[in-house]
Amino acid sequence: MSTHKAVHHGDAAGSTRRGFHLIVLNVLGAAVTFAIAIPTLVYLLFPPKGVKDNGWLDAGDISQLVPNDPVELSFQKTRMDGWRLVTEKKTAWVVKGEDNKVTAFGPQCTHLGCAYHFENKQFVCPCHNTFFSIDGKVTAGPAPRPLDQYLVKIDGNRLQVGELKKSVA
Repeated sequence: MSTHKAVHHGDAAGSTRRGFHLIVLNVLGAAVTFAIAIPTLVYLLFPPKGVKDNGWLDAGDISQLVPNDPVELSFQKTRMDGWRLVTEKKTAWVVKGEDNKVTAFGPQCTHLGCAYHFENKQFVCPCHNTFFSIDGKVTAGPAPRPLDQYLVKIDGNRLQVGELKKSVA
């Protein structure tokens, strides 16, 4: 009888190699999990910093406005859309009255939201022939109510516009 023991070197080396590969795969899996989880947690737990909005936008200089001669002024509004900062162009029809009172009308007709223009001393909506007086009241056509108006305030010679208020019939 032989007292020789069989030594299996291949199993020991294979077991060590297999263990090494499992450790490497687990470490790589954990690294990928953290690479995905950390930005996701930041996205969910920390909201973006918003733009401080005081509610008033600078619409422009009104020192050159002629009484009872409407002017379409364009201005920009910046807002946060999710995590993106968006700048939008806004417009208003601005009328300076004889008493120097300034009124800013929203740019859409109150019938179906079409854009209107000023012609022959009145606002005209070409979509359905609605006519508005210079103070925004309906003079003819299917519009159910006067033109919507922005809240306004004057800061020196600068017109500040606020929220667009829906008019009532």
